[in-house]
Amino acid sequence: MDIKVQKIDEWRYLIPKRGPMRVPGLVFSSPELMPDIKDDQSLVQVANVATLPGIVGNSLAMPDMHWGYGFPIGGVAAFDMDEGVISPGGVGYDINCGVRLLTTSLPASEVKPMLKGLVIELFKAIPTGVGSRGKVRLSKKEASKVALEGASWAVKKGLGTQEDLERTEDRGAISGADPEAVSERAYKRGHDELGTLGSGNHFLEVQEVQEIYDRRVAQVFNLFEGQLTVLIHTGSRGFGHQICDDFLKQMGPQVSKWGIELPDRQLACAPLTSELARRYLSAMACAANYAWANRQILMYWTREVFERILQISPADLRMELLYDVCHNIAKVETHLVDGGKMKLCVHRKGATRSLPAGHPNVPERYQTVGQPVLIPGDMGTCSYVLAGAPGAMQETFGSTCHGAGRLLSRKKAIEATKGRAIHRELEDRGIFVQSRGRTTLREEVSEAYKNVSLVVEAVHMAGLATKVAKMRPLGVIKG
Repeated sequence: MDIKVQKIDEWRYLIPKRGPMRVPGLVFSSPELMPDIKDDQSLVQVANVATLPGIVGNSLAMPDMHWGYGFPIGGVAAFDMDEGVISPGGVGYDINCGVRLLTTSLPASEVKPMLKGLVIELFKAIPTGVGSRGKVRLSKKEASKVALEGASWAVKKGLGTQEDLERTEDRGAISGADPEAVSERAYKRGHDELGTLGSGNHFLEVQEVQEIYDRRVAQVFNLFEGQLTVLIHTGSRGFGHQICDDFLKQMGPQVSKWGIELPDRQLACAPLTSELARRYLSAMACAANYAWANRQILMYWTREVFERILQISPADLRMELLYDVCHNIAKVETHLVDGGKMKLCVHRKGATRSLPAGHPNVPERYQTVGQPVLIPGDMGTCSYVLAGAPGAMQETFGSTCHGAGRLLSRKKAIEATKGRAIHRELEDRGIFVQSRGRTTLREEVSEAYKNVSLVVEAVHMAGLATKVAKMRPLGVIKG
């Protein structure tokens, strides 16, 4: 499909409605980012999503957008609960892949002399890599509890605090989970992966706050220049992957039964009124809850390592959760549409919720400034903290970008880095990295990603979220 894009302003681009499209496409980007977006098939995917039944508003894409399974990564779409559909491709295989940011009371300068030892011990304590197995072993009964309770399951086991839950999206457990909707294969894959980081773009990163843009908000977020922070990025592991795969296989053959014509079979879906859609949403919630429990456990073990290696008390370290946001999810939410309230199923695939000050789902601590929005970059550049803004509620169903977004496939990144020692390149720049896989660092090299600062500037200027702070990496562990 030849996609024609019309520039609305410096930060918005329209894909006019044509052919089977039920709504227009709206892309948030910038003149610097658009050439790379036009180079892949993600704009075609925005148009394809616009053909799905019951879609409301626009088929949306964030400036970190790139080609994905069915939906573009960086895609957002909302569907009417009576006329619309649920599509696993609009959530993604890694259900509730997300990030959480930990703040400390320490200046990074005090820790730098011990950084290598700290990163090595984190690498020992946090299971990483493809098929990694954790220290937690779950029976079917206990796995069902994790699927229902999410992060609170870990807190009940002594692996966190109630304050952690208060600073986690949805308090670390989305409602509607039904363990009976999950296959035996998914339980088998998930029984020993809880408490693992995984591989690919997942990481644990020790950082330093490099710049503060909004001091009032930063003070509420407990951020200061030179501060030591930790960012954890992972998801639901094989448990969520299997759930996605199971329901794609069930929905694909039934699409024609419902009279739905798809421009791409990867958009396999089910009417939201169907029993199959109900079961997927219930199973998806189980995977989301598993992911929140996973990040909660990893955070607890990270605290333990810091206290042990730095020989510091919890009271002096004050390693606190700033917030935890998910990237791959579908949620039933109420939004204003044409001046009236409407219940919708909002798909966010590689997109982060961005709620402004005063929104009822923002934790009490952040009510005056808005929800913390966490945007990781790549391991060689920087990451950002933003705050939710009113523009997101007006234009994107409360959504913004989720990261830098890939430029190169993993295969192309490996080809482009042939003969290079990425870990040495990073260490020369003051970034100490530990990685399980031989090729992971080459797959995740900075050149494989878009410029996260340009991505963040686009959502900031478009009013989807506002910049608060910038962090640079000091030490990274990857699978």
